[in-house]
Amino acid sequence: MQPWLTDLQQLLTRGDAVVLVTVARAEGSAPREAGAKMIVTRESARYTIGGGHLEWRAIEIAREVLRDGMRVPHLRRLERLSLGPSLGQCCGGAVVLAFERLDVRDLDWVAALAKRVHAGTTTQRSVSFSPSHEPVRLADADPGTRAPECLLWDGAGFDEGDVQLTETIAARDFPVVLFGAEAVGTAFARVLSTLPCRVSWIDADATKFPPQLARAQWANVTIDVKAAPEDAVDTAPPGTAFVVMTHDHARDLVLAERILRRDDFLFFGMIGSRTKRRQFEQRLAAHGIDPARIARMACPIGIDGIDDKAPEVIALSAAAQLLQAVEAARAAPPAVPDQPFSMLQPLTDHDTDTC
Repeated sequence: MQPWLTDLQQLLTRGDAVVLVTVARAEGSAPREAGAKMIVTRESARYTIGGGHLEWRAIEIAREVLRDGMRVPHLRRLERLSLGPSLGQCCGGAVVLAFERLDVRDLDWVAALAKRVHAGTTTQRSVSFSPSHEPVRLADADPGTRAPECLLWDGAGFDEGDVQLTETIAARDFPVVLFGAEAVGTAFARVLSTLPCRVSWIDADATKFPPQLARAQWANVTIDVKAAPEDAVDTAPPGTAFVVMTHDHARDLVLAERILRRDDFLFFGMIGSRTKRRQFEQRLAAHGIDPARIARMACPIGIDGIDDKAPEVIALSAAAQLLQAVEAARAAPPAVPDQPFSMLQPLTDHDTDTC
């Protein structure tokens, strides 16, 4: 789910008027990419289009649109801002910002878009900035489109009245299956709760999970108690990131073999030492796993150069490595049908075994 879309739907349902600010175009060096969004209300601003004076000026303009829109339904406005001395920013580029005043009358298309994104449907949203205030249009994205993009079609210029913003909104969250609910697993689940992913957190012992009150804000984390956690490997969708953070080496080996017999995972990482890795390499090879596939296992998990074994440090390092894998997969050329993600992962050379 897109967090900004969830917040937008809640605000409109409550009857609030808001301004949706979108980076419609980024020229040269800019703090955020085209498609980045911010929501501005009379009292607050949520999310960011880059911070600094750019954002301060964007909020100022948004509140003007919010006020002027009380007389003009569906008021929309475009502004080109240079990121130089006039804004006190050193990026040197420029951005075109799109401002859309929304209220309860926009709830239908916002709810429809939220439903499509929740279902994983990549959607094209088109917004006209002509004086006629045409309604927002939603349509299926072109076949094969898998990445978000944002294009501003400005014809002969902003003053010609034929400007249109077309953006592709794709579900950005990715599935994660996390095994282990002890200290490191809990720290990692806490980090994942702040990221755009859907987490299935699995352990055989229900008492290891933190109390519900402690995880009340972890909306994207689902707890699953399984007597045989390895069964969750087979039911996970293609493109899943598997992370093993238990302290049961025998179970870890079973999980590793089950995961590596699939060839459609986004990422596979496991806490452990270099010694544990060498032992697992030998045993997995003896079980018939191709060494090239074993090489995809990130164990010890985490980015290179961070050796601290505190659970919170391991969790942040592992999350950074996972995000690297996600970015690499999204940047990779379209894959063949039976291999939806690039799965080659860099190996690390440090221990994350907390035993």
